[in-house]
Amino acid sequence: MNRLFPAVLLLIGFATASTSFAEKADATKPTNVEANHMEYDDVKQVNVFTGNVVLTRGTILMKGGKMVVTQDPQGYQYVTLYAPTGGLASFRQKRDGGPDQWIDGQAERIEYDDKAEIMKLYSKARMRRLEGSRVTDEVQGEFISYDTRAEFFTVHNTSNGDSKAGGGRIKAVIQPRNDKKDQ
Repeated sequence: MNRLFPAVLLLIGFATASTSFAEKADATKPTNVEANHMEYDDVKQVNVFTGNVVLTRGTILMKGGKMVVTQDPQGYQYVTLYAPTGGLASFRQKRDGGPDQWIDGQAERIEYDDKAEIMKLYSKARMRRLEGSRVTDEVQGEFISYDTRAEFFTVHNTSNGDSKAGGGRIKAVIQPRNDKKDQ
């Protein structure tokens, strides 16, 4: 039990360490999509994009093989992005709080809830925080839920969002922080 306590504190610190948040301006930007094909159902408010899909919205960049976008009556969008054959779907977003701070992730399926600003990564999920091109922290698991407003995330060892004994392991790499300025 004593060996587990420092690890738990470390993971809690990792999940709450950052004081910067996802780029707030992204919420007011239009969503732009490029793909090889699109089908649109106006009655159901559903867009299906296939083939080399690229979504941009402000600093958000999402890429995959297929994407389904639905819109509710209030205008909020819900995105499900699927990996291309033999690859992973991906996203990248600038974080507030610094000129070159980013978060990126990959998974077989990525869901984004525009209303709640929650990103969920399913199967072979990986997420990294970056300063420029330098990785500051990285987590891996079968499921990651990421609140883009609060920059809070959880990592689980099964793709259904639960952690279960025997379900695999999560992995976190946390780089040391150097808060001292060069003198």
